[in-house]
Amino acid sequence: MAISSTADTRPATKAARPTRRKPLRSRAMGVVQAYGVLLGLLALLVVMFSPFAIIAINAVKTPTDLAANGPLSLPQNPTMDNIVSFWNAVDFGGALRNSLVISLCVAVFATALSLLNAFALGIGHVRGAIWMLVFFMLANILPNEAIVYPLYYMAKFAGLYNTQLAVIIVFTVIQSAFGTYFIASVMRAFPREILDAARVDGCGKIQLLVRVVVPIMGPSLAVLMVFAFIWTWNEFYLPLVFLVDNSQYTVPLAVAATQGEHMMNESQVAASALLGVLPCVLFFLVFQRTLTRGITAGSYR
Repeated sequence: MAISSTADTRPATKAARPTRRKPLRSRAMGVVQAYGVLLGLLALLVVMFSPFAIIAINAVKTPTDLAANGPLSLPQNPTMDNIVSFWNAVDFGGALRNSLVISLCVAVFATALSLLNAFALGIGHVRGAIWMLVFFMLANILPNEAIVYPLYYMAKFAGLYNTQLAVIIVFTVIQSAFGTYFIASVMRAFPREILDAARVDGCGKIQLLVRVVVPIMGPSLAVLMVFAFIWTWNEFYLPLVFLVDNSQYTVPLAVAATQGEHMMNESQVAASALLGVLPCVLFFLVFQRTLTRGITAGSYR
């Protein structure tokens, strides 16, 4: 009689170990910490934007409403008369155009000059490169009050006084001091293997800069350009010295001029402050992604 075997001939497999799950209390603590950080950031956001909100609210109030209800109340009858009157009083459109031209030129020229200087100090074989970087760092912290006297006479001697070109040249050199130190510090960590491979392929110095260095360092250059634009836009002291004609005024000068030349109420002062800060805030928001990409670019290399 044949004996039929029903035994399983498949190889035995080890039983899967049960995955250890975090205790319920630990997960709850993690959720509480995450929400705590989120609430803290929201509170910080409210604190940072509250002055801007107060200025915007008071800019659309009538003087009577502001005097009766105070600066923290909501406007009863919102109006744009304050903004329109300030815009026409100081030719704010011309001031916007002047600031835009000066800031864009300085951002482009300062970034280009910083790139050339940093390429020589960070990648090129220049003697004393470390001491030159220290010099640029020290020049970056030099106050404007210390250099305005010789710059004033140099502009008068060159016939550039009361011109936008003088402001562009001065700020290009000033912003390139920080830009050279910043870009050279990034270039010193540049992958040498890529540079050696490009030299083996026959790249000269210009080709090495244009085809290899600039594409890789694009995010860092974009960050420098954004910073140079914002810093130049907000400058007050040197444009006040070099630009004496009202038609040459930048936005900070136009806002400050209203305090002495025109009798303005508190609502119009708030409108002038709103128009003065709004372009810079919008520029920052537009290029926020560029700043984030440039700051975190080093983590991807």
